[in-house]
Amino acid sequence: MRLRHLVAVCAAVLATSVPAMAQKLPLPQLSQYLNGITTASGDFTQINDDGTIAKGRILLNRPGRVRFEYAPPDKTLVISDGSTVGIIDGKSNEPPQGYPLNQTPLSIILARNVDLTRARMVTGHRQEGNKTIVTAQDPAHPEYGNIELVFTGNPVELRQWVINDGNGSKTTVILGDLKRGGNFGNDKFVIPGLKDLRPIER
Repeated sequence: MRLRHLVAVCAAVLATSVPAMAQKLPLPQLSQYLNGITTASGDFTQINDDGTIAKGRILLNRPGRVRFEYAPPDKTLVISDGSTVGIIDGKSNEPPQGYPLNQTPLSIILARNVDLTRARMVTGHRQEGNKTIVTAQDPAHPEYGNIELVFTGNPVELRQWVINDGNGSKTTVILGDLKRGGNFGNDKFVIPGLKDLRPIER
């Protein structure tokens, strides 16, 4: 009887000492979080499809605008001005390459009104440890690829995203702590050489 009592006590202690499994964050809450971001900045680490790694700084100015400044020796800039995404290779004399923002999965989180509950937008919504992972696409154009968003809770934070583009390549962006707020000049989101922009072939 004493042994049975001891086992019951130990089980009760273990039950109170083990943290509860984190709950999957609901899509309306994640939409509200993304819509609450107007301006933000922070560091990022990018893992490219070929396994190479780059680091830099990101500036967000929703809706529509983002700037990726890559750290030396990389001189690349990636800028969305709200309608066009331009890729500027600082080591090349070639004009920037570009494509419409609305044809990229990045447009999902840069939209004026993010609604992850929209029909056929979210194709995956799962929990892994303390992370909620959402896979989203443009419902009207799934051929443009998708974006996998990784969030943590308490409070809700966007930690990384993975872009799977329409050509089958994969790019992972791991975010440092995003600092909300900031007043960025409009010039930060102007694509240099826009008039000479070369469209990227799909």
